[in-house]
Amino acid sequence: MKFMKLGSKPDSFQTEGNSIRYVATELATDIIVNVGDIKFYLHKFPLLSKSAHLQNLVTIANGENSDEVDISDIPGGPSAYEICAKFCYGMTVTLNAYNVVAARCAAEYLGMHETIEKGNLIYKIDVFLSSSIFRSWKDSIIVLQTTRSFLPLSEELKVISHCIHAVATKACVDVSKVNWSYSYNRKKLPEENGNDPNLNGLRNRLVPTDWWVEDLCELEIGLYKRVLVTIQTKGTLSDEVIGEGLKAYAYRRLPGFSKGMIQCGDAAKYRSTVDTIVWLLPTERGSVPCSFLLKLLKAAIYVDLGDAIKGQLIRRIGQQLEEASVNDLLIHAGEGENMMYDVDAVKKMVEEFLMRDQIAKLESEEDHEVQEIRKPGILSDASKLMVAKLIDGYLAEIAKDPNLPLLKFVELAEMVSGVSRPAHDALYRAVDMYLKEHPGISKSERKRICKLMDCKKLSAEACMHAVQNDRLPLRVVVQVLFFEQVRVAASSGSSTPDLPKSIRDLNNGSQRSSRSANTNTEGDWDVVATAEELKALKEEVASLRLANGRNGVDKAVNNKMRGMLKSKIFTKLWSSKGEKGENSGSDSSESLGSANMEEAKSTPSRNRMHSVS
Repeated sequence: MKFMKLGSKPDSFQTEGNSIRYVATELATDIIVNVGDIKFYLHKFPLLSKSAHLQNLVTIANGENSDEVDISDIPGGPSAYEICAKFCYGMTVTLNAYNVVAARCAAEYLGMHETIEKGNLIYKIDVFLSSSIFRSWKDSIIVLQTTRSFLPLSEELKVISHCIHAVATKACVDVSKVNWSYSYNRKKLPEENGNDPNLNGLRNRLVPTDWWVEDLCELEIGLYKRVLVTIQTKGTLSDEVIGEGLKAYAYRRLPGFSKGMIQCGDAAKYRSTVDTIVWLLPTERGSVPCSFLLKLLKAAIYVDLGDAIKGQLIRRIGQQLEEASVNDLLIHAGEGENMMYDVDAVKKMVEEFLMRDQIAKLESEEDHEVQEIRKPGILSDASKLMVAKLIDGYLAEIAKDPNLPLLKFVELAEMVSGVSRPAHDALYRAVDMYLKEHPGISKSERKRICKLMDCKKLSAEACMHAVQNDRLPLRVVVQVLFFEQVRVAASSGSSTPDLPKSIRDLNNGSQRSSRSANTNTEGDWDVVATAEELKALKEEVASLRLANGRNGVDKAVNNKMRGMLKSKIFTKLWSSKGEKGENSGSDSSESLGSANMEEAKSTPSRNRMHSVS
């Protein structure tokens, strides 16, 4: 830390009790200076020779036959005045980053200018600030912190603006020129720690581009904002580095922020901090991680920043939603809401995510390009798949909420239904969880939620779980068994087993009825298998697995398939289908027989490592 010593005489100020200060000298004091509760017994000559304000006050006091003056409103109080008084006496006084602003403001109050005496206190302090303090990284930050107590005078004297300029300038210098100490407790690369073997033991180390962010966290939000705006104006640092600074400040200044919530009952206390961080966010997409934006959104909701800020954050999150995690998306619903989580906010994020693709495609069409082009704004298939899987996982979590309406669940699932996923295990898990937590839903609701998943895309493990799941409608169990059988046959290299004529007729009939019928039957969806029937199905599937490992696979598979299709459970389903007539068949997308046999025949074996437990 930089410091400056003034004066050469020994310090002879003495204290008597808690309220009296005096100079130990043979000369009798002739003036009493009152600073709050403290009385200073001093001498007029050294004081008046350097202070214009005291000259005026003493003149007034003499006219009133008084030897006391009151300067209780002096900035910095008794301690700051004592520094000025000692300077007047020529006693040794030390200035540093912690007391220099107080002394500068007190000297300004007392009028200790060059017009009164050359080499006065104001001049010496200004030289110390410009030649030492503003050239030191940490001292500049300390001084900037202390200026808050001396507003508005510290602002008028331009101490704050000079500090901000000094700090911002140093933050923007090339890292190769950073040769001063700074706080940095973040993770570093081996070469940044000086452990790189290529450095041959030298102390040379790389300075991280965000070396400055932790020291600036010491500033209160108002000063931090001004420093960061100045840094951004210089345009030297990237948006990613600015984003790192905002992240560090949020984690330091908002208790509980790292856990996605502010752990403090006084929301108003942190409203300004959250609002300012949002305002300072760089505009470039990806400059801050999506997880940080989601934490900011939760904080903004907690401190009640309003719908405008909430909407701004949701739009930014939607632009990089593929980076989010399920836990990030679990935003608690507001007060007065029955649901546990704010599902509508997540729906808006998905809308914003998909909108990126639509806007980019429109721009491509407006360019009148003959060939298909792909712009940076168009979403990649990988990004879409990541968001689809993210929403599948999110649905499984919110499905545990007993107050979650089916419509919100279905609408969110349908938003990503157009994204092709190699497996629907996660979606099946979400549907199963909803059925488990909402056993009282109607038949039509059960049908609607089960239509969300594609039985052809369930892994072997998910199929085994589904055929034993008494919460699923029987038709879904039948579809699962059918497509699993086709997969077993395909993986063994055999052809798809022959189906009974009645099933082939049902397949053709359901496809025709899906185009001509005006109403759809729900009877086959409403049937739920009994425990005994599910047990029988489980044994059938287990035997299929066993048969798959033996010789004569084709024969075993075909026999098992025929047996299952003629079993009591399938007969129960087909009979209910036949009783309602061909024209009342359900939609082809809902029917077992509606599956395109050629497509099913060529379906490759799925990855069987998915977990559905």
